[in-house]
Amino acid sequence: MARTVVSLTAVAGIAAGTLAGAGVAAAQAAPAQQTQPATASVFDGDVTTLAVNNLGLTVAEAKKLQRWLKKFHGYTGAIDGQLGTNSWKAMQRFLKKYWNYNDKIDGIVGPNTIKALQRYLKAHRGYTGAIDGIAGPGTKAAFKRMANAV
Repeated sequence: MARTVVSLTAVAGIAAGTLAGAGVAAAQAAPAQQTQPATASVFDGDVTTLAVNNLGLTVAEAKKLQRWLKKFHGYTGAIDGQLGTNSWKAMQRFLKKYWNYNDKIDGIVGPNTIKALQRYLKAHRGYTGAIDGIAGPGTKAAFKRMANAV
């Protein structure tokens, strides 16, 4: 119990930026990331963060994609416009079935997920870049076209 209280106090302090400037130092030292924490749950002193990675989609575009994933690829989560682990697991199932995704269905948007997505986008959504596993501007623009077409 004491460990949970200390952990929660530390998390709250860091979030507020009050623990000896930890928030400021971390912000200056850390590079910008594409993923961001969506929710955190505390159970038995452990904190788990669920990542959201919309790859440049607006909430409305991500909701369109989630509806499509729900209809065709087994997505069972909320239609909330936040592409988190469950959204990406459904996307990975789609990519595995049709676009040679050959990694774990884990909901992590890693290079193999991006490569399979790029294969789909190249075939159907005007992506002209390399199949390199990097979600650059061309990949994001084509992903946006995908979300608006489904």
